[in-house]
Amino acid sequence: MLESKKEFKLIPKKTPRSLLPNTLTIFGVCLGLSSIKFALDTNYGMAIIAIGFAAILDTLDGRVARLIKGTSKVGKELDSLTDVISFGVAPSFIMYFWALNEVGKFGWMFVLIYTVCCALRLARFNLTVIEENETWKVNFFEGVPSPAAAGLVLLPLILNLSGIIKFENYAVLSSIAILLTSILMVSKIPTYSLKRILIPRNFAIFLLLGIGIYISLLIFYTFETLFFTGIIYLLLIPISFFHYRNKNKKTSITSKEEQEEDEDVL
Repeated sequence: MLESKKEFKLIPKKTPRSLLPNTLTIFGVCLGLSSIKFALDTNYGMAIIAIGFAAILDTLDGRVARLIKGTSKVGKELDSLTDVISFGVAPSFIMYFWALNEVGKFGWMFVLIYTVCCALRLARFNLTVIEENETWKVNFFEGVPSPAAAGLVLLPLILNLSGIIKFENYAVLSSIAILLTSILMVSKIPTYSLKRILIPRNFAIFLLLGIGIYISLLIFYTFETLFFTGIIYLLLIPISFFHYRNKNKKTSITSKEEQEEDEDVL
């Protein structure tokens, strides 16, 4: 009798497509951890750039997985764990090494609060279910997402590196930034997710032009561009709140009218 030979399979043959998005996710966590190393070496500029690239990969891995139909449960869990490290642990450590250590034990407490809030926010996100009659909610997050939160936490450091405005005490500014961002993460304030924005074909060329201009600004005015990007995002939060409330109100009215029609028929 011939013995059946078992193949050693690193990845199941049925789901080889999940390799690429999962590789991007792992690369993202490596960038997040590397940002901590840059901060330890007081190379804060590279630390911010590493977090930025980790955020880009975090955006791409999900899109790539859906594009090549390589989504998996492992990838979903891996993505959440990566986000905790890259956008929860890493930014708070960077800010602690840069300024928060000046406020002693409170600085470390702020680091713990932010990291815990990031983990809670991601756990809630994984359990979020959108009903069929409310598909428009896919364009909104509940609270500030972790990549955006990482950028908001790093804003005082980005401001310092940009040289736009100089403050004497960045420890206080950093403490306020990390506490407010922690609250925004676990809050239920709706924020734009920008997941399924449909761009008309006529405006595609203008979108590409805008992306090109933005990348050019990032190359030549890196920290100035990042700072104003963060400010624009903060301004979008109240806009998204009123936009969400308006759409939710319209959906509630429509559902109520349909219910009344059904009762009239009965």
